[in-house]
Amino acid sequence: MTKHARGTFQVKLTPKAAGEPEGREKLGRMSIDKRFQGDLEGTGKGEMLTAGTDVEGSAGYVAIERVTGTLHGRSGSFVLQHSGTMTRGAPQLTITVVPDSGTGQLAGLAGELAIRIADGKHFYDFEYTFRQAP
Repeated sequence: MTKHARGTFQVKLTPKAAGEPEGREKLGRMSIDKRFQGDLEGTGKGEMLTAGTDVEGSAGYVAIERVTGTLHGRSGSFVLQHSGTMTRGAPQLTITVVPDSGTGQLAGLAGELAIRIADGKHFYDFEYTFRQAP
C-alpha cells in the first residue's frame, strides 16, 4: 500500500572545493544540510556534484543524502539518490530511496520524493511503501 508524506523543508548548500574542470563545463561540489517538517521530521545531510554549461538554464546535478528522523511516527534513517537536469530552464528531477538503505523502523522503505518550490519556500511530497526484508 502506497503512503504519502507531505511537508516543508529548509536547505543550506555550502560550496566545497571541486576538481579542476577539463572542458567548458563549470563543475561544482556542495554539502547539503536540510531540516524537514511535516509528516517527515528530521534532518538530511549529503553531498552534491553539479555541472553548468555555457547555455543559460542548462545544468545537471547528482547527490546522495542521508535522512534521519521520523516518517509518520516511525524512526530511523534512509538514503536518497538525486538526479536532476535543467534543459534551457525546463527541470527534470528524480529523487529515489536507495534500495535497502532504511534502518530502524524504516527498514524496507522504498519510494520517490518530489520537490516543489513556491514563493521561496520548499515543499516535499513523498510517496513510499515498505518492502519485506530479503
